[in-house]
Parts: sequence; C-alpha cells; structure tokens
Amino acid sequence: MDNWTFGFTMVIVGMGGTLVVLSLFAILMVILKKIFPASKHKVSE
Repeated sequence: MDNWTFGFTMVIVGMGGTLVVLSLFAILMVILKKIFPASKHKVSE
C-alpha cells in the first residue's frame, strides 16, 4: 500500500469514525432527554 492509498484510507476511516461518534452522542442525548425531561419551572424573583 503506497502513501496515497494509506492516507486516503485514514481520511475515510477518520471521517466515518467521527460521524459514528457524533450520531451515538445524538442518540444518547435523545435517550437522556426522555429519561430526564426538562422541567417547566421558572424561578421568579
């Protein structure tokens, strides 16, 4: 495998890994919002 092929492979794996991690964070945040819903209380002073 020459340098160009290795570099292109690393770019694809890096971008794919980033998108997978971001989608996992998005799913985790949706799950956490369902478990801990935002409260509607406002603090008035």
